[in-house]
Amino acid sequence: MITLKNFKIIALLEGISYLLLLGIGSPLKHFTGNDILVRTLGMPHGLLFVTYVIMAFLLKSEQKWTNKEFAIILVCSILPFGTFYADKKYLQVK
Repeated sequence: MITLKNFKIIALLEGISYLLLLGIGSPLKHFTGNDILVRTLGMPHGLLFVTYVIMAFLLKSEQKWTNKEFAIILVCSILPFGTFYADKKYLQVK
């Protein structure tokens, strides 16, 4: 069963993995040529991203998100710090 609590955990992990990938992995790869963090974090982040999007679709009607709220929640998955904003603004227990 998909719950808001599980979605919040995935959102947190997706946000952290994205920040690590963008903030540490990519600069390390581009400035030193060492791509170990990109290779290590890339797949888990991709899986978390896909899980986030799928869970958002599954929770949309249950949480009674408007189309605007749903669109914002989805866009938050591609913005740095976006999932943290979505958690604070839209993923609170109603």
